[in-house]
Amino acid sequence: MTASTGERELVTIELYKEAMKFSAGHFTIFSADRRERMHGHNFAVQVSITGEPDDNGMMGDYGQFKRIVSGLCAGLDEWFLLPGRSPHLKLRDDGECVYAEFAGRTLPFLRSEVQVLPIRNITVEELARYLCARLVDDGQVLAVAPIHALTVKVSSGPGQLGAASWRRGA
Repeated sequence: MTASTGERELVTIELYKEAMKFSAGHFTIFSADRRERMHGHNFAVQVSITGEPDDNGMMGDYGQFKRIVSGLCAGLDEWFLLPGRSPHLKLRDDGECVYAEFAGRTLPFLRSEVQVLPIRNITVEELARYLCARLVDDGQVLAVAPIHALTVKVSSGPGQLGAASWRRGA
């Protein structure tokens, strides 16, 4: 607590390390009949964590935070990503292939090369929301320190990123 106000002292750490990235293929869906061509990006992930510092002046172990985020990135690396909750894309999985039906066309993908994520589209905004939810829901990051807020940013290239945030009690 700060002496002058009696409020909790909060600090923020920003993490954006070389290991916090993933390369993935995708296409963005714009409407029921319009989408991008398949392509890929080298996505970079940044995380801002706000919490209470301990008596030693640290909010938590940077190494633990980095390992957790890097692990999530590694889980998405070198996959073709499909949105499992798109209102415009119907997915069918026969065990060997995943078939994406879009605007009257069927796009086949090898099951062994595809991850279907529980999001509406493969965009930087949705990827940021997905990663933020994973960090909060699995509890690992929240167990490292008394965290009050978390922001995840995902970039698909210089000058363009999407962000999603979580706040305790919100």
